[in-house]
Amino acid sequence: MRRMALDLAEYLRAELRGDLSRWVSGVASPEDAGAEDLIYVDAAKHLARAETSAAGCALVREGMKLENKTLLVAGNPKLAFAKAAAWLLESPAIARGVHGSALVDPSAKLDAKAHVGAYAVIAANAVIGANTEIGAFCFIGEGVSVGESCRLHPRVTIYPGARMGNRVTVHSGAVIGGDGFGYVYGDGRHWKFPQLGNVEIGDDVEIGNNTTIARGSLGTTRIERGVKLDNLIHVAHNVRIGEHTVIAAQTGISGSCNVGRHVLVGGQAGLGEHCRIEDGAAVGGQAGVLNGKTIRAKETVWGTPARPLAQFKKQFAWFARLPELAERVRRLEKGRN
Repeated sequence: MRRMALDLAEYLRAELRGDLSRWVSGVASPEDAGAEDLIYVDAAKHLARAETSAAGCALVREGMKLENKTLLVAGNPKLAFAKAAAWLLESPAIARGVHGSALVDPSAKLDAKAHVGAYAVIAANAVIGANTEIGAFCFIGEGVSVGESCRLHPRVTIYPGARMGNRVTVHSGAVIGGDGFGYVYGDGRHWKFPQLGNVEIGDDVEIGNNTTIARGSLGTTRIERGVKLDNLIHVAHNVRIGEHTVIAAQTGISGSCNVGRHVLVGGQAGLGEHCRIEDGAAVGGQAGVLNGKTIRAKETVWGTPARPLAQFKKQFAWFARLPELAERVRRLEKGRN
């Protein structure tokens, strides 16, 4: 969408310096930008890149100067850039209308403004809200509820009974509501523990490609408002993830974990069953949180088993010196002999 710099400044609550009537229609990196693209500079070391860019408009911090460009001064240019992109750019359509090859059960309730792609299946008693787009080859199980303005990319599978809020984005290959991995050993074999619960996903959640979220065994697996899950994440049964938590790719979360609000989890982290990550904590990439462990609010941990970052860094430094220390020990032992 084409906007004037003045309108963009008002929307972002940024201070405008330069040509108020300059047109902005897109966003780009400095190297790839055209005359109507917006760029951002959040550090002085990037000013040279921006200076040579063809972009006519740039988001900058207070005190930064660029010649021959309209400047929007913001406290956090990167954040303002993300907001500008959401305002300027329309997401490509996933589906338009209800495709003739889609299989929609007569008892399903589709809002008149819902869209369903080719070969999608919507089972009995499912409810699909207004402006929601269901991509090609998606499967929406019996009794599933999908809110308004959701975007389900092709080949998403939602098992029966799952509930989803508004403005949820689910990327291709994700599976929501499958059975949890629950077994009880006895009489020489593994007996499957009932997986009778469901999944609830709050508003404004985004779920990455090939991520899996298991239904609760006897209760609910709950993903709260604003959570962002990267690709290839596994969320086991009865897990709760609090509002606005962000989890990076290949993380595995075991059953009955409780992850608080505004938590950050790095890639390939592993959370043992029944562990608790309190609000505002950070778990580093490849960290391992042991079963039943509690990570306190706003604490940053790393390593396996996960420990406070300062402790991890100190221990890791000593670990790196082990060959040197081993040689010193050998020399000392040799001297005594």
